[in-house]
Amino acid sequence: MIRITKITDHGIVLLTRFAGGPPNAVFNARDLAREEGMSLPMVSKILKILAGGNLLRSHRGVKGGYSLARSPENVTLAEIVTTLEGPIALTDCSTDMENGMENGCHRGPKCPARPHWRIINQVIRDSLKIVTLEELATPDNNQDKLDKQTDSRVPDAPSPSQDVSPKSPETEVPFPKA
Repeated sequence: MIRITKITDHGIVLLTRFAGGPPNAVFNARDLAREEGMSLPMVSKILKILAGGNLLRSHRGVKGGYSLARSPENVTLAEIVTTLEGPIALTDCSTDMENGMENGCHRGPKCPARPHWRIINQVIRDSLKIVTLEELATPDNNQDKLDKQTDSRVPDAPSPSQDVSPKSPETEVPFPKA
């Protein structure tokens, strides 16, 4: 089974809490841990990682804590997962392919599954890029609306001959908002 880590799962829950709060709201680790039923060390660790990834901004002082660094509609699930887990890839050779390395597998370019893993990984990355933190924070009663929006924005899978290497932010074409 393919799963995200517990840290990523908890990180998403915490970020949806920020997204559901008032704009620029500051939350501290102790209150978040208590209110979400998570351990304080786990919450503290996640908040530091998210701040290091520029998803949260830290605030010092007596009323310090963390706030969103950007508005929820400008944060994607792909950014969240990458910040908490690293590169999005299902196999070791997938991350190596993205980095132009051949270290992940002794089969390298001779592997018949390799071009297919590239496509699968790209589709997953593209799918995660179209889901925003704002959408993740949407209550379940809007799930049908969210499903329709997401279905209409998922791009067609590239063919094995298409270049699916990552693009720089300057050349990447954003997906249209529904």
